[in-house]
Amino acid sequence: MNRTYTEDNDHDYGPSRTQQRRDALAVLALATQLVELPASKLARLELPDDVRREIDQTRRITAHIAHKRQLAFLAKVMRRHEDSVFDGVRAALGENRERQRQETAAMHRLEAMRDRLIADDDDVALGELIAKHPGVDRQHLRSLIRQARSERDASKPPRAYREIFQLLKDLSSQDSEPEDAA
Repeated sequence: MNRTYTEDNDHDYGPSRTQQRRDALAVLALATQLVELPASKLARLELPDDVRREIDQTRRITAHIAHKRQLAFLAKVMRRHEDSVFDGVRAALGENRERQRQETAAMHRLEAMRDRLIADDDDVALGELIAKHPGVDRQHLRSLIRQARSERDASKPPRAYREIFQLLKDLSSQDSEPEDAA
């Protein structure tokens, strides 16, 4: 009986070559992220000692091709470990990315509000801000807005512009504190 291995339905041949390549590239991408992490964040992650050693070694190498080769070796060392060893690392990196996205979006909202305050001549944006934060120092805020407009018109350094952003940032952090305590 002449049978090829594809005709044997009872035998498990494991992942396909394509799947093996995808898995290897995923480990390489994780290795790249680990090498690019700041040392302070890397120290908080639970990694095997041999992986830490290779990460340090990879960071020391500056020549492009040698760095790339060392990165591939780091990925090879990582593949020797079970996937479950790096589950916590993947979760921490994903969580950091999501937190960074949220912080960036919050900063963009604050910048947009600052721009509306400065550009809005009929003070609709100021009224919205005061309604949302009744305890804000209105006189100081109006003064900052006037200064920012005059700085913009006179092409002066944007000192008041920055102060408005800092004020909005402080108000935003005051809003998020009661949520954290609850």
